[in-house]
Amino acid sequence: MVLEVANLNIRAESRELFEIAFPKAARILEAAQGYISHQLQRSVDNPNRYLLLVQWQTKEHHVVGFRGSPQYQDWRKALHHFLSVAPTVEHFQLI
Repeated sequence: MVLEVANLNIRAESRELFEIAFPKAARILEAAQGYISHQLQRSVDNPNRYLLLVQWQTKEHHVVGFRGSPQYQDWRKALHHFLSVAPTVEHFQLI
């Protein structure tokens, strides 16, 4: 299993709309091959910053499968216009 950690910085004026839009976009994510689970967390210290934590069966399921799919374009259309900067993404494995 691999954990994707995405740092999302949302424009302040779009925060509420982002939170409303996220559940619909999450259904796209949930349908992806190799998807296991996800969490979206908002920073207590910086309310415009979110962490998206997604568990995948493998890194390839995320990077090649999901990001290379037409569904990823739908994901981007649903959420990326809320971002103030491009997200940073890393992948982690439990040791």
